[in-house]
Amino acid sequence: MPPAEPGAVVLVATPIGNLGDISARASETLAAADVICCEDTRHTRALLSALGIRGAGRLVSLHQHNESARLADVLGWVAGGRTVAVVSDAGTPGISDPGALLVAAAAAAGLPVRVVPGASSVVAALVVSGLPTERYCVEGFLPRSGPARRARLASIGADERTTVLLEAPRRLADTLADLLGACGNRAVAIARELTKVHEEVWRGRLADAVAHFSSGDVRGEIVVVIAGAAPSPPASDDEVAVAVAARLAEGAGVGQAATDVAAELGVARRRAYQVALDLRATTD
Repeated sequence: MPPAEPGAVVLVATPIGNLGDISARASETLAAADVICCEDTRHTRALLSALGIRGAGRLVSLHQHNESARLADVLGWVAGGRTVAVVSDAGTPGISDPGALLVAAAAAAGLPVRVVPGASSVVAALVVSGLPTERYCVEGFLPRSGPARRARLASIGADERTTVLLEAPRRLADTLADLLGACGNRAVAIARELTKVHEEVWRGRLADAVAHFSSGDVRGEIVVVIAGAAPSPPASDDEVAVAVAARLAEGAGVGQAATDVAAELGVARRRAYQVALDLRATTD
């Protein structure tokens, strides 16, 4: 008997608050799936019930504590021809939620992986923030404390891209204070309870945000969007000349000196090359 055609892993985005944001395709996929891997079976059972979809016998937990251990089972189901839908409690699985390990394992095994796109608190907060969206970085949840937290904050402070963070309500005030220390008084937007009845988007500067949220009396899901660092000023002619002279003194040729300095200072290679030619001419 020939082996069964493989099924697929299907990542299905679910509403982050408003049930009306579920797509027709998402509902159809959840209704047809052989297995539904979910972050919390109770939460997903309630969602399916609200949608009029049967969940009995199809729900399997897949969360941050068991995703690695569950991989072999899920890959076996898919290899055997089953369609496995993957959902998180809200939003798109794999974005600060379980799912990324499973996708990587399925792709490595050559098994089909598909996605039913939809709600994402990260994208929703970013586009409603009023901050630049051309280039952005998703940091997820920061480390709780220690060197790892300080290193991440320093990285955010130096990043010229808009940064999106997730945070728990009880830790918001402390995180905003840490961001102010690392980033200075940048523009920020704090989105709370997106798409829900009590949706709120606060926009302002980090110093004002620290004062506004200092009471700690905040509830709901929080997404913080921070403006990027101001671009560094371009290197001056003197800085380029000093850097090129140092490379030439180390024995680099004109071309290599220009390449190195262009990469180091972020200047056009032709600019560094001309400086190198001028310096070489004066020393020959």
